[in-house]
Amino acid sequence: MDSLFFLAFAAIAVACGINLVIQTHPITSALSLIGVMGSLAVLYLLLGAEFIAMVQLVVYAGAIMVLFVFVIMLLNAGAEKRVARPWKPYLVGAPLLVIFVGVASCILHDMLGDSDPVIFGSFTQGGAREIGRSLFTEYLLPFEVTSVLILIAILGAMVLARKEF
Repeated sequence: MDSLFFLAFAAIAVACGINLVIQTHPITSALSLIGVMGSLAVLYLLLGAEFIAMVQLVVYAGAIMVLFVFVIMLLNAGAEKRVARPWKPYLVGAPLLVIFVGVASCILHDMLGDSDPVIFGSFTQGGAREIGRSLFTEYLLPFEVTSVLILIAILGAMVLARKEF
């Protein structure tokens, strides 16, 4: 049953990703990206990483995508204009893409070898306790440097947005 859910949500993520690139209107592309983020959250949940799945939904599908949609609406970006494109590059490019993906897959399979099969729910490092422990012990310096960089970015945005009187 887990494999069926995995395949279904992986297909949804791939379809939303393709739709993201194909769409000409930016709002539709942003909504497709929300579909990708939601599908990835379900895939994390299937792997047993509940905290990472919820962070994926709240931070990326929620806050970041709301910011993207807000900026797109603020810029008042319209749909792209369709231009006539020649069909010959598609005729040559599609088979070359299939050949490239096949060769790259073979090379990666030879380099990496066979791996252990995924057992759904066996990953136990995705909870809040494990992430918090590693974040505040092993990754404390990068975490603090990131918070200082975000603070500098906020101050810079305030300075740039300030109006001169």
